[in-house]
Amino acid sequence: MHEMSRDTRAQAQFRRRVRQWCAEHVPADWRTSQTGATDDEFVAFQKAWFAELHRAGFAVPHWPREWGGGMSVADQVVLHQELARHDAPRLVLAFVGIHHAASTLLAAGTDEQRRRHLPAILDGEIWVQGFSEPEAGSDLASLRTTARRVGDSYVVNGQKLWASGGMHADWCLLLARTDPDAPKRKGISYFLLDMTTPGVEVRPIRNAVGDSHFCEIFLNDVEIPAVNLVGAENAGWQVAQATLGAERGLTMLELAERLGNAGFRWLVEASPVDDPVVADRLAQFETEITGLRALCRKLVEDSTSDQPTTGPADASIVKLYYSELLQRMTDFGVEVGGLSAHTELAKPMSSGWESGSWVLDFIGSWEWTIPGGSSEIQRTIIGERGLGLPREPSSA
Repeated sequence: MHEMSRDTRAQAQFRRRVRQWCAEHVPADWRTSQTGATDDEFVAFQKAWFAELHRAGFAVPHWPREWGGGMSVADQVVLHQELARHDAPRLVLAFVGIHHAASTLLAAGTDEQRRRHLPAILDGEIWVQGFSEPEAGSDLASLRTTARRVGDSYVVNGQKLWASGGMHADWCLLLARTDPDAPKRKGISYFLLDMTTPGVEVRPIRNAVGDSHFCEIFLNDVEIPAVNLVGAENAGWQVAQATLGAERGLTMLELAERLGNAGFRWLVEASPVDDPVVADRLAQFETEITGLRALCRKLVEDSTSDQPTTGPADASIVKLYYSELLQRMTDFGVEVGGLSAHTELAKPMSSGWESGSWVLDFIGSWEWTIPGGSSEIQRTIIGERGLGLPREPSSA
């Protein structure tokens, strides 16, 4: 109840509305039904849950009002707090579409691209991110996938890796090299790829715990219409950096609230709080979560402010802070959970990285310290762009 005591009158009213909606609409048995669910059952559930949120006006609160959003940052915080507190399923399938794709289209897309895709995303269009490659992970600018202009199309050849949800995707955000002779960050272009295009092959990758949400995408003479180019040719690196940097605060706002209102709550429930050592660790985690939530909120508020005070490395600070806190918290969950935590090897497919299945959550937390720029890369960005330290020598 401590959040409500700090709410304005309008926020308290909105919180009551969200609580009532959650009590009536969050499926009570979703964890049971989504544990061991087939791919088809998972997709059907995710699309139905997204549609339920959309009908209530809760699916894309961070979008501009004219596209179905317009919710204030303060109300977004309330929304994410209450969804987490009521153990609502996460929008796993829609994540790339409502965040990465939407932020790219809103910031750099054409009017035609926005009219085509933003309503379709609200109708359930699924997106995947085609950035990383076998030889281009944290050093993304080293990507080798090529796009060659032929008439009114680009012919694309290459391979993408770690494409989460690729087997279910309708469209792909694709980075490809259009000028092989330019410096590596100068010759990349940004495309929207229809995943039904001939020459696109998706292969799921089975991980250590039996999941297959990561995929490889093979591109063999794939033709992308030139109208699906986002931004200028050879300016894709700048588009990706600008849109994903702005978007990171929005996704982290949701994840931070879920970490505090779901993950931490389950950690407390699983812990022997009468043990002073355990109590001390829990107090440390709560302090760190409070700091994370404040950082995320500031990042989002700055993104909508006329006079932002966000630094060039703030998004990296938030990503590093969240991923390493998640890793330490889930590790502690395994430690205090005892033998039962080590033998619980199933989790609902529509849960997040803090499902309460501590061993699987801990293994999954490593996904956050590697993709999207590893923790080492984030520290380099913070040092160079945030603190003004000398740039790391290039290996090229």
